[in-house]
Formats: sequence, C-alpha cells, structure tokens
Amino acid sequence: MGREYKITCTPLRDSALSQLLRKLPSPIQCPQMWEIYNYSVQDDGYYFIDHLVDRSTAASALLIFLDAALSTDQSITVSEP
Repeated sequence: MGREYKITCTPLRDSALSQLLRKLPSPIQCPQMWEIYNYSVQDDGYYFIDHLVDRSTAASALLIFLDAALSTDQSITVSEP
C-alpha cells in the first residue's frame, strides 16, 4: 500500500533522462531491504509510488521528477490515479 502519483508532462529522453535517474536517492532502505518508492517513465509523463516507508527520501525523489517535468513543460498535471 502506498500513495501513487501520475505526473502528466513531456518526459525527458536519452541522456537527459539518464542524468535525471542518476540524481535519484536509493529506493531501498537497508538493512530491512524495504522499497521506499518506485517509478516508471511513460510516454505521457512519470508514474511515481511512495510506499510510505521513508517519507523524506520519497519526497526528495518526487521533487526531482516534478522539477524535471517543469523543465520540459510550463504546465503539468499531478494526479492520484
């Protein structure tokens, strides 16, 4: 169970996307090996899920995706699917 977000925008591609993904904090909390968050890059934006394990880390990752979305579009939509 977690909180899901759909960020509708023009997603980054190629090397810009690679740079974005390298900025993300680790999605795994050790030593329990719990998944903190997960994401997918889709044709119409980004899908992000916060597993409510470490809210600070998930918020940092979500902010990176929001910044990326705003770097490609002047207006984006964030919704909970």
